[in-house]
Amino acid sequence: MNLENVLNPFTVWHVPLGQWLETGLHWVVQHYRPLFQSIKWPIDQLLKAFDSALTGIPPVIMILCFGLIAWQIAGWRLAVKIVTLLFVVGILGIWGETMTTLSLVLSAVFLCIAIGVPLGVLTARSSRAAAFCRPILDTMQTIPSFVYLVPVVMLFGIGNVPGVIVTIIFALPPLIRLTTLGIQQVPEEVVEAMRAFGATNHQLLLKAQIPLALPSILAGVNQTLMMSLSMVVVASMIAVGGLGQMVLRGIGRLDIGQAATGGIGIVILAIVLDRLTQSAMSRARNVTLAWYKRGPTLVLTNILNTFRVRPAARQGVQESRNGTAI
Repeated sequence: MNLENVLNPFTVWHVPLGQWLETGLHWVVQHYRPLFQSIKWPIDQLLKAFDSALTGIPPVIMILCFGLIAWQIAGWRLAVKIVTLLFVVGILGIWGETMTTLSLVLSAVFLCIAIGVPLGVLTARSSRAAAFCRPILDTMQTIPSFVYLVPVVMLFGIGNVPGVIVTIIFALPPLIRLTTLGIQQVPEEVVEAMRAFGATNHQLLLKAQIPLALPSILAGVNQTLMMSLSMVVVASMIAVGGLGQMVLRGIGRLDIGQAATGGIGIVILAIVLDRLTQSAMSRARNVTLAWYKRGPTLVLTNILNTFRVRPAARQGVQESRNGTAI
């Protein structure tokens, strides 16, 4: 071995990690690709359900639904803001693309909640599970999103469903971590008191830990939403439709107007979802009124009570008249 190899041994000694990974991935694709293709079916059904609901409803009714939800959660001021923003989306002519993007984001967030909350509970209660999941979560959060586009395409193909899978990989870690943090921060006095009264682990989880950790869990949902939206443009590289596809086409054609319009739609959608989740988080922290004593639910309840009182009043008047006649 000469002096140059001694000073720089990595020219001779190195690990062909890239070649190993490529060989392993080709082996998985060759033997187990049908298994990964079968995983696409439930995700595809969920995505179709969201897409049919969001694109099948007329835009005006959908805007009113969003306004009513915002009014119920946070009051009429937020409802007016969200209705105005959604009207801007419609005026820009990108309503269909926005609803497609929203269906992708909601599908990814729904699956992240279904996976992330149970994993967060598990890692909060088991140190072994936490030690096992921590390096995986660190890798998922730090690895560039472009890196795992290639294996996802090789295993699942291209289209909206692989886009949802890529988004889940990117947006899942914050929800797991914040769920774990919220459960671990439940006061020990509460846990000890419930155990003293004979509460089981199941009762302790559902009646104390999850309700007290709900603000932290909602913060994780908010972060997952924002990270899902940040993946819209990246996922469009594997033929995912919606606003990200508009931005990508605008960049490819140097069409500033198309790219800017798609970007504005993403920003508006992010503002709408962020305001709704932030308001839900504040309500979870400060519960002043029951949900049925505010917003459109209160208005609807008052209207129903009015219609119930009128027949009763009419019946009372009729009975009094009959008594007077006798």
